[in-house]
Amino acid sequence: MGEKGWVRCLMVVVVVVFVMVKNINGEDPYRFFTWNVTYGDIYPLGVKQQGILINGQFPGPQIESVTNDNVIVSVFNNLDEPFLLSWNGIQQRRNSWQDGVYGTNCPIPPGQNFTYILQVKDQIGSFFYFPSLAFHKAAGGFGSIKISSRPLIPIPFPPPAGDYAILTGDWFKNNHTDLKAILDGGHDLPFPDGLLINGRGSNGFTFTVDQGKTYRFRISNVGLTTSINFRIQGHKMLLVEAEGTHTLQNTYSSLDIHLGQSYSVLVTADQLPQDYYIVVSTRFTYQVLSATSIFHYSNSATSVSGPPPGGPTTEIDWSLNQARSIRQNLTASGPRPNPQGSYHYGMVNTTRTIRLANSAPVINNKQRYAVNGVSFIPGDTPLKLADYFKISGVFSIGTISDNPTGGGGYLQTSVMAADFRGFAEVVFENSEDTVQSWHIDGHFFFVVGMDGGQWSPASRSSYNLRDTISRCTVQVYPKSWTALYMPMDNVGMWNIRSENWARQYLGQQFYLRVYSPINSWRDEYPIPKNALVCGRATGRKTRPL
Repeated sequence: MGEKGWVRCLMVVVVVVFVMVKNINGEDPYRFFTWNVTYGDIYPLGVKQQGILINGQFPGPQIESVTNDNVIVSVFNNLDEPFLLSWNGIQQRRNSWQDGVYGTNCPIPPGQNFTYILQVKDQIGSFFYFPSLAFHKAAGGFGSIKISSRPLIPIPFPPPAGDYAILTGDWFKNNHTDLKAILDGGHDLPFPDGLLINGRGSNGFTFTVDQGKTYRFRISNVGLTTSINFRIQGHKMLLVEAEGTHTLQNTYSSLDIHLGQSYSVLVTADQLPQDYYIVVSTRFTYQVLSATSIFHYSNSATSVSGPPPGGPTTEIDWSLNQARSIRQNLTASGPRPNPQGSYHYGMVNTTRTIRLANSAPVINNKQRYAVNGVSFIPGDTPLKLADYFKISGVFSIGTISDNPTGGGGYLQTSVMAADFRGFAEVVFENSEDTVQSWHIDGHFFFVVGMDGGQWSPASRSSYNLRDTISRCTVQVYPKSWTALYMPMDNVGMWNIRSENWARQYLGQQFYLRVYSPINSWRDEYPIPKNALVCGRATGRKTRPL
């Protein structure tokens, strides 16, 4: 090689090294977690049960991260059955490969390991993870996720003196295998046996505060079947965040939290120095269950006494009005410096209207639940793998309609097609007598309206097109509707599901395939090198390690 050739080679090497160094220096931080998933004895309601523990903990360890962090979670499955974890509210930008539901991921076999590679891209706020297979959620395996803002991004309230996570929800004394058998037999679950706060029954947990200081509480409803109301005796709560959005800072005496939802409130210890009840109780149930924890002043000389304060029970209008009051703080920064209100969702033309009606059909003499008449059944291969490897016969696009069909229900592996960068109006319609709670993976949406009765195009006149809350989980009241505006800006295969876990398990879910015809890493990441393959994808190659 001549001198000019060597110079050209050297210049190429210098450029490559410069690019590599630049990429390394500019890369977002990594946080590593190693989790051992095991069975273990737990006694949340005073009765011995088989729980699912992570590193011996119930609930599992908290994930603490900062916007844009890479979160690497290595999961060792030491159960005697397959296992998956999903990440409620983590958007998995361009990366439904990591979503952790059976439509996207092969289960981790017993005795094996899988490493999730997540990035909390452009997100802040309070979320949680949970086991998504085989009704494992009824045995534990869930934990909180906290995403803090980057240091230079302003937060619309002073730093609190402490930051507490509260995972609460209904609980059954039956093992998860017994509950699963009830559902597999075509029956609905019995009424729950109690409520838990951070894995414990009444007065099993204490939160210590200093008088005069303000604390942040991140509250998630990780239960299976019921909405709850949360309150702290003698104290007001300032709502500041809902599933990654800074809210208008309204003050509440109590807060309804529906299945799968998460909120952050600020509470100031501004009362006499004694102990107070933290109370959760069921909403819209014929029997009211409750559980308590202790809000303990560090200089307290008086324990709690008397009955815990009561809360709302079956009042729907009260809850509806509260839900409408939860709005977006337009001037606050989100995960980026620009104000949340700079995205004018109300000025974007919708490209499609999708109406989704839940129902409770009996199919083949068994209780099922459905969306637009279709009760979802899993395929023999994760849908994302079947799509990637072009394996026919696993699912078909368009197996669920954009509109309610009426009539009975039928079983189908239902997948709806969606165009990348569409902007959809989604209307959830609930003709039943129970509150519904819906979650959409991989996306956030704007809750533009909710009301009683039947939705019609005329309902749009009541939409909030200025400052409604954006989130990923929303309730639909009995005999009512809830409308969303949703940017379809995340390519992948995404689960839309009921957060009532019995209804989800028995078919009230489907998948949204957001598709881009351009095969580019700019739109979607390639299949992970460590992706597990199963079903009809067994033996297929991912990418070279």
